[in-house]
Amino acid sequence: MAKGFEIEGTLHLIEEIQTFQSGFTKREFVVETKDGNYSQMIKFELIKERTNLTDNFQLGDPVKVFFDIRGNEYNGRYYVNLNAWKVEGSGGGASPDSGGAPPDAFLQDESPNKAPAAGDEEDEIPF
Repeated sequence: MAKGFEIEGTLHLIEEIQTFQSGFTKREFVVETKDGNYSQMIKFELIKERTNLTDNFQLGDPVKVFFDIRGNEYNGRYYVNLNAWKVEGSGGGASPDSGGAPPDAFLQDESPNKAPAAGDEEDEIPF
């Protein structure tokens, strides 16, 4: 089982939901954290049915993000994704349907980070 991590910060950016030809969906968002004198902008992704977890938050809201680190290789390049599976306000209010632990689907190899199927654009990053 993958190890879960958590981080607290301020919601800095929420992207629109992306839908790919395969039907796979994802949404990226950025949390700003303080690291000494410097801010860090940490990008997370929500996948499949979890893309709505940021719907009840606004930019500037303090949040706590629970996530897994996922990595893969594609065409000789290596990628790391921070796969969020729960987002809650700093007051402990969880987003709707956030669950309490990562679902098994996220721990299985159903990742969109596989090589593209025949006919897909070769230079398109598959995630």
